[in-house]
Amino acid sequence: MKITFLGTGTSQGVPVIACECKTCLSEDPRDKRLRTSLLLETNDVTLLFDAGPDFRQQMLRAKVKKLDSIIITHEHKDHIAGMDDVRAFNYKSQDAIDIWAEGRVQNAIRREFSYVFAEYQYPGIPKMKLISIPEHGFVIRGIEIIPVRVRHYHLEIYGFRIGDFAYITDANYIPEESKAKLIGVKYLVVNALRKEKHISHFSLREAVEFIREISPKKAFLTHISHQMGCYEEVSRELPPGIMLAYDEMSQVCEEKG
Repeated sequence: MKITFLGTGTSQGVPVIACECKTCLSEDPRDKRLRTSLLLETNDVTLLFDAGPDFRQQMLRAKVKKLDSIIITHEHKDHIAGMDDVRAFNYKSQDAIDIWAEGRVQNAIRREFSYVFAEYQYPGIPKMKLISIPEHGFVIRGIEIIPVRVRHYHLEIYGFRIGDFAYITDANYIPEESKAKLIGVKYLVVNALRKEKHISHFSLREAVEFIREISPKKAFLTHISHQMGCYEEVSRELPPGIMLAYDEMSQVCEEKG
């Protein structure tokens, strides 16, 4: 199984418009962050976690030729705003694309893309098939996916576990029953917005403490804001086995045994 970080930035991306902080002015390509999204490829199946406003750019940059399903963590704009561009995959497959999301998120998608679900179907609009996420888990073309409930301030959203890999973004609290679902994970992705505490995202310290509790082989931090600081400097502060993810970074997640 291979994961690729298509975007590792927070809702504004990095650099932030009109900002002249050290991070935003950095020439290190690892400090250039599109909005958070992750591609998972295994057994000729390609899955995407979230499709934010940079979706088109991310698909072109990663040269994605096939997309089997999109799995949505929650309905905030930086996670769904690019979904109009699934049209390209509709055209190539001659079929609607499966969008996995819980009911509340599906309602938001219907509002944001009302023309997709209107009775009158304008020519050339995207084709989306909304599929509900069962709490106990689901299977996409042989890939078993376990939803992991986390909290984004007061909003209940989903992280996901696939085999030895788990992906959690936009969380600032993870209940014990969800932590239990992560036992044995070898590769963990979790959000870390900045060093200072935040109302709806893990800080760097909180993310590191959570990672130590789960104890994966490798952990990657994502959904990073310009307030975190420059990649090179922050990396020197991290414990072994924990690293800042960056756009276009890939990791092969080895199977057990």
